[in-house]
Amino acid sequence: MTQAVRQQTDAATSEFPLPAGVHAEKVVTVRHYTDRLFSFRVTRPQSFRFRSGEFVMIGLPNAATPVFRAYSIASPSWDEELEFLSIKVPDGPLTQHLQKIMPGDTILLRTKPTGTLVLDALTPGRRLWMISTGTGIAPFASIVRDPETYDKFEQVILTHTCREVAELTYGEELARNLAEDPLIGDLVQNRFFHYATATREPYVRTGRITSLIESGRLFEDLCVPAFDPAVDRVMICGSMGMIRDVRALVEKAGLNEGANSAPAEFVVERAFVD
Repeated sequence: MTQAVRQQTDAATSEFPLPAGVHAEKVVTVRHYTDRLFSFRVTRPQSFRFRSGEFVMIGLPNAATPVFRAYSIASPSWDEELEFLSIKVPDGPLTQHLQKIMPGDTILLRTKPTGTLVLDALTPGRRLWMISTGTGIAPFASIVRDPETYDKFEQVILTHTCREVAELTYGEELARNLAEDPLIGDLVQNRFFHYATATREPYVRTGRITSLIESGRLFEDLCVPAFDPAVDRVMICGSMGMIRDVRALVEKAGLNEGANSAPAEFVVERAFVD
């Protein structure tokens, strides 16, 4: 963000009153992966509590009535900061401004997180699948860093599909760093598996995740059986088309959709779908 834009943002912070039920937090770090993807970390309010996998509404202090959008929290519930992953939309009501933030800038954070991509919405099982495309990996970045995940499941599998190889960097680094994490490093050994694919560029694995499920290659590559409602629990987050298609595939395999009020064998984030 240029000095002029930062001054405008700072002025906006003082010019517009803080809406009720909203925290004003400072940006700590920003990282741009491609011209369409970036991540950022912000300070965490001392009173802010959430379950790994939930989302929260984010805005900027640049209007009397700020625009808020739902963002999954990518950091685990124990982290002292809050991490988010975002796409860049040139004409997006929020993202056209959010993509320009820099450390020290202010963002607005509503006080009540929520969501269905949480362990509480699943019944007990042995293998947890987290199937994601694009920024849909964000809630799963939180869940794979939560010790409770490994208390509840013997195997944890994260799939991440993007168009370009550079867009897979966030997930690749996340997976690499898990083994060295002082809190869960020992828990992930031989239990966590990261399966990344690209759809538009050459990569170790290519193809849409739906095709890899239907062909059976996903299960062959990971040396695990196909979806079984007695064993597998599935979380799905990403593009609308992927969610629709994977939901149909897991339902065909006999898994039932769950919610916070009625846990079952798979969940999607309904706030981003309906």
